[in-house]
Order: sequence, then C-alpha cells, then structure tokens
Amino acid sequence: MKSRIVIPQVAPEAYQAMLGLEKYIASTDLSPVHKELIKIRASQINGCAYCINMHTADARKLGITEQRIFLLSAWREADFYTEEEKAILALTEEITLINNHVSEEVYQNAAALFDEKYLAEIILAIITINAWNRIGIATEMRAQ
Repeated sequence: MKSRIVIPQVAPEAYQAMLGLEKYIASTDLSPVHKELIKIRASQINGCAYCINMHTADARKLGITEQRIFLLSAWREADFYTEEEKAILALTEEITLINNHVSEEVYQNAAALFDEKYLAEIILAIITINAWNRIGIATEMRAQ
C-alpha cells in the first residue's frame, strides 16, 4: 500500500493554523476533563484510532477513571457522568454527526448549563477535534 501524505510536511502553514486553533482551545476556561471527554467521544464516533489512543491516555493522566472512559460510548446508559458532561456529550454527538443538525433541545440544554463563552469554547473544541480526526483518518495516521 502506498503511504499517504504527511500534512505538516506538505502544507505546514495549514497545519500551523490547526495548531493555533488547538492552542486556543488549550487556553480556554474549558475544564481539562470536559476537553478530553469531547475529544474521546468525537474520535469514537469518527473511528479515529490515533486520536482515541492519544486522548484516552491523556484522560487517564488527568485521573479520569477507566470505567468512565470505557463507558463513554454508552454514556446515556451509565450513571458516571454529571449533568454538564451529559450536555457536552450530547452536543458533541450532534455536532460530529452534523447531517442530523444540532437539535434545539440539545442546544438549549447546554445553553442553560453554561454561559455563552463556555458554550462557544465547547463548540470550538468539538469542531477542532473533528478536524483533527479527519486529518488522522484521511492520512491514515496510526495509533502507537
């Protein structure tokens, strides 16, 4: 099989722009746990093994239990997530599966739990990991 492009080598300016967005997300008020839950759940939906591997390791370093990580794909049926985390996970799923649009119910539930700035940061974090997932999948980055 022919290897695929390495975007940082082929389009370094574009890759730097992506890193700039990631740097912005890192500087926000989003809690580290919220960031990792977003990254893991979107990566699960998108099937990006590289990002799942990276962000589950990062989550464990933050002290997120393996049980919460393992049950993330079935978060609705598990009692291990806060109301805020559930709102974030619902929004993550609807933005990631954007063909279905973001329902008014999911959006308003999140809007009721977070101020506008935090909600904007959640949305941008979801969009950013989806972009990284697409880079990883399109270029066949492998989990190591």
